Amino acid sequence: MEYKDITYEVVDRVARITANRPRYRNAQSTPMLIEMDHAFERANFDLDVRVIVLGGAGDHFSAGHDLGTPEETEYRATEYTIEEGVRGRYNHTREQFVDKTLRWRNVQKPTIAAVQGYCIFGGWIIASAMDVIFAAEDAMFLGTNFQYFSIPWDIHHRKAKEILFESRFVDAEEALALGLVNRVVPRDRLNDEVMEYAATVAENDPFQLRMIKLAVNGAQDAQGFNQHITAAHSSFLLSSQGEKDPDYALAAPDGRRRPMVQQAMAKYEAAQAKKRGER
Repeated sequence: MEYKDITYEVVDRVARITANRPRYRNAQSTPMLIEMDHAFERANFDLDVRVIVLGGAGDHFSAGHDLGTPEETEYRATEYTIEEGVRGRYNHTREQFVDKTLRWRNVQKPTIAAVQGYCIFGGWIIASAMDVIFAAEDAMFLGTNFQYFSIPWDIHHRKAKEILFESRFVDAEEALALGLVNRVVPRDRLNDEVMEYAATVAENDPFQLRMIKLAVNGAQDAQGFNQHITAAHSSFLLSSQGEKDPDYALAAPDGRRRPMVQQAMAKYEAAQAKKRGER
């Protein structure tokens, strides 16, 4: 496969998969997710690869799903037909945002996310599917009840409720305190720190790494992780339909931003303005 929306390279037994749509803050178009899925499979079965690193080009890891860039609109019009109604929406969202993510979670090799800037909704999804997350100091995570709802497994359920009820960003330091990320590093050191860690992991026996990963993932699965993800996907479909209700509490924002993202952005901008005023 020829990649257009990602880059792929192998350096010292580490495969680097990089979302490469910086113009759109690495919004996750259908073609990009298809390419990413191919790249994970490629790295998974490459005997020369022992560790996989997932990153995003430019200032942001990912601002979430592609809600209508010209490339995504053209692809859906010419290459990809979604069946009308609930069946089509279920099939599309299940394959694109749940099944793919579960495959990436379960690749046999250790995976590391390198997160900088925005990590919004779909960005959180793909980052949380990785085994380890390194965050730059400017990383900002925004979650909701999205398709692959791993948040109650990423952070304590009470903190999950507190944060999601507010619809607010989690900065890198709070993400570290919550256990969402493993390490926070200076922005200009993110790539070096991730690659240094990946190189250390790659020194170990690949079969032992695989067994370790199976054991840890298996502990989550024994507690119902996969069943939870399936049920949460159905809840997502119901809540997203609720956004179309005439008495939905939030106004539709200008542009292609989701209402809850707009809420979080407004709160963040107000908090920043308050800080500047206090100074």
